[in-house]
Amino acid sequence: MTKAGFAAVIGAPNAGKSTLTNRLVGAKVSIVTQKVQTTRFPVRGVAIEGDVQIVLVDTPGIFAPRRRLDRAMVRSAWGGAADADAVVHMVDAQAELAAAEPGAKSADRRSATDVATIVEGLKAAGSQVILALNKIDGMKRERLLALAKALFDSGAYSEVFMISAADGAGVDDLKHRLAELMPEGPWLYPADQTADLPARLLAAEITREKIYLRVHEELPYAAAVETTAFEERADGSLRIEQMVYVEREGQRAIVLGHKGQTLKWIGQKSREELAELLDRPVHLFLHVKVDDRWADKREFYGDVGLDFDV
Repeated sequence: MTKAGFAAVIGAPNAGKSTLTNRLVGAKVSIVTQKVQTTRFPVRGVAIEGDVQIVLVDTPGIFAPRRRLDRAMVRSAWGGAADADAVVHMVDAQAELAAAEPGAKSADRRSATDVATIVEGLKAAGSQVILALNKIDGMKRERLLALAKALFDSGAYSEVFMISAADGAGVDDLKHRLAELMPEGPWLYPADQTADLPARLLAAEITREKIYLRVHEELPYAAAVETTAFEERADGSLRIEQMVYVEREGQRAIVLGHKGQTLKWIGQKSREELAELLDRPVHLFLHVKVDDRWADKREFYGDVGLDFDV
């Protein structure tokens, strides 16, 4: 008897949700950068455990929204949790403990606030959720156990796993538990499919990842990538054109770099990874456009499955 179902991975920004999803799937399905709020829409990755297919829903981080895009991202994260057969709440254990220390960094304090908000949301929903304490590397067991108990005592969780999504510690145990929670039924995707993401959107996400990897300190969240052309050529290669949107002329200069060298690096790294992922030569052409209203355009939201009217 086969089993198949959905497992949503939720948490504050930068908790490691995308890293865990990629680890469970065994392939890259979500982009990962050091920048918080990298994931903007739910990404489905397909993991196999024996006769069980687990469709992992990597959701955007849950935080206090300020802009339309923020609100749409947070709504989609909660929606992913509501529709799932199992929910994993990932918590950055290091940030959570650091937030309680004197002189804590503002980022750690924000993360702890977001975690508290998520806990209250889970309790209000009445869901039984798996707590996954992430980034446990090098942490003292006594502190981890105390943190696990404090969160578990909130009443929001049915069980706790301690993991390191980056190096895989504890992830196999979590995967096995998720497999047990999936309902009986036929598989939802072919056995060799690892993600439910259109190639055009995958290509845009890979390029956005390279932008943040290269200029994450200089560029705020005001960047988006749209695949404007995706054509298969007679020789089997792909010709891809993409538009990079930024909000100000100064940001355009950052993405271009001196004599276009930054954009050239971004294009090269994106092209190399796309050629590997798509298993064919890729010809990638990037353009940069200033549009201070890109985040308020309805078509952008529809393309990635976000609710413009939230």
